[in-house]
Amino acid sequence: MVLAAAKVGGILANDRYPADFLLDNLLIETNVIHAAFRCDVDRLLFLGSSCIYPKLAPQPIPEDALLTGPLEPTNEWYAIAKVAGLKLCQAYRRQYGADYVSAMPCNLYGPGDDFDPENSHFVPALMRRTHDAKIGREPSLTIWGSGRPRREFLHVGDAADAIVHILKTSADGHLNVGSGQDISILDLAMLIADVNGFTGEIQTDSAKPDGTPCKLMDVSKLFATGWRPKYTLRAGLELTYAWFKSYTEIGDLRLKAV
Repeated sequence: MVLAAAKVGGILANDRYPADFLLDNLLIETNVIHAAFRCDVDRLLFLGSSCIYPKLAPQPIPEDALLTGPLEPTNEWYAIAKVAGLKLCQAYRRQYGADYVSAMPCNLYGPGDDFDPENSHFVPALMRRTHDAKIGREPSLTIWGSGRPRREFLHVGDAADAIVHILKTSADGHLNVGSGQDISILDLAMLIADVNGFTGEIQTDSAKPDGTPCKLMDVSKLFATGWRPKYTLRAGLELTYAWFKSYTEIGDLRLKAV
């Protein structure tokens, strides 16, 4: 069993709805994990997030950096909930011998995402905004922060493949899941604009928060088991934009998978 359900969003949504992000995710985790135990589920994988690690964790971030420092304030509510879910799996394993494991992915993107320009994650939100700016022939587009923070991204297809691999190979504890490569937010914005065909200027707004300066995870433990990602960042973004356009063309204004 894979527990992937969660209330998620970008930096704006995390800042705007802290109670929702903490409560909703705690309710999901505690109810599903306990129900799985009561129903004798053989194996459970809890899907967390790289935001569980301290804001100033060493780079790349090893699994043992967990709980070694303060969290990033802009998403600490979500991070605390995910830490609780990870620890709940460990507690059931220790107390009852339940075969529960956790995977902590980096930032995911791909077909089927939520492309809301305000409440979704960075990649789908910016893909939507650059698309709209291209259609509207806007001369520029502004992103939050300085553009200097670096992030790691993984196509959802690779994430799914990694989850299946971990279910077959992993034991106690949690495991980082990522590509092993990062990119600055500004460079990513320019790459998305290039994929989308938006030729306007990408501007930054330093009055807005940057979030964690760098968030590249140490994926050496996962790679040592023989797993590797298949999609390059550009190829993954091209596939995602193709999916996005197919939904806009059929008039699905929700821009979510049905």
